[in-house]
Amino acid sequence: MKTIFNKTILQAFCLLLICISFAAQASEKIIILTTITDLADITQSITGDLAEVSSLCDGREDPHSLTVRPSFVVKARDAQVWIRVGMELEVGWEPPILRDSRNRRIQVGAPGHIDVSEKIIPLDVPQGEVTRDQGDVHAYGNPHYWLDPLNGRLAARYIAARLEALYPEHAEEFRSNLAKFLLSLDQRMFGEALVTRMGGARLWKLLLQGTFERELEQSGTADLCGGWYAVLRPYAGRPVATYHRSWIYLLQRFQLGLAGELEPKPGIPPSPRHLHKLSKTFKEQAVQIILQEPFYSSKAAELLAGRLPGCKILVCPNSTGGGEGADSYFDMLDHVINRLAMAFRDIDSNHE
Repeated sequence: MKTIFNKTILQAFCLLLICISFAAQASEKIIILTTITDLADITQSITGDLAEVSSLCDGREDPHSLTVRPSFVVKARDAQVWIRVGMELEVGWEPPILRDSRNRRIQVGAPGHIDVSEKIIPLDVPQGEVTRDQGDVHAYGNPHYWLDPLNGRLAARYIAARLEALYPEHAEEFRSNLAKFLLSLDQRMFGEALVTRMGGARLWKLLLQGTFERELEQSGTADLCGGWYAVLRPYAGRPVATYHRSWIYLLQRFQLGLAGELEPKPGIPPSPRHLHKLSKTFKEQAVQIILQEPFYSSKAAELLAGRLPGCKILVCPNSTGGGEGADSYFDMLDHVINRLAMAFRDIDSNHE
């Protein structure tokens, strides 16, 4: 009798341990590591409390030339999912981190390795052979695609789909959070009233088809248009110069003209002679705004702006966490778009 009692106690104890183990596993968060803060913010919006998401870049560094630290390898060793920009943005520092982590779950080709660029339509894809003589040219196209809100939308959908495949037990929550993210992004892009009336997906389709303005006029909904689109709408076609060619996605989405870059080649600082040539070209194009990231020296921009009447230099973060007012992906876009609009308004008011 005593033996049976002890056996029952032992079985109950084992069952309790199993239950505790499963409960612990269920409460453990998915560990996700991204290469840039923008992907981290988008991913966190999708996973909510289900994941612990961190980024290797902090938004204040040039993502092309991140310095690898031992802590990066430690983080990669523990990660269950790795999410990168792709298009060779991280080519100078990602391989040693993945190699030294010895984490099979996140190696290239593994289910836990997510390359968001797989769902992006790239700009600036070079024709022909790419050589170092061309500067820091990316063979698969310009990797700064997150600065286009549409690509933020595509990135979110792809990340959610890949996470669903990895963690089907959380699919419902991923989908719910994705829907909230997309709605928020659409409302920021077009305004809440217009999205409520026409739907975000339809508005993006019209924009891509080139029939957005016509449809709004015909449907009598033009007055409902708000958000980022309405903020920069009055300045369509206006030229903007940039230090590095990282802003092309944003400028193209909002129909602003890219007058050119201060760098003679990607990653190559401009010489005084090159800036002198640019000053003539930019004067002809009536360039009055130079846009650049905070991690580049502003000396070249200041020298060039001094030769362009009324020219303004906008130093803006191009990543989440890259400066004041850029605490989230949406805040970062808000900051850049509103700074551009304010600069154009100031320029126009000075000409009145």
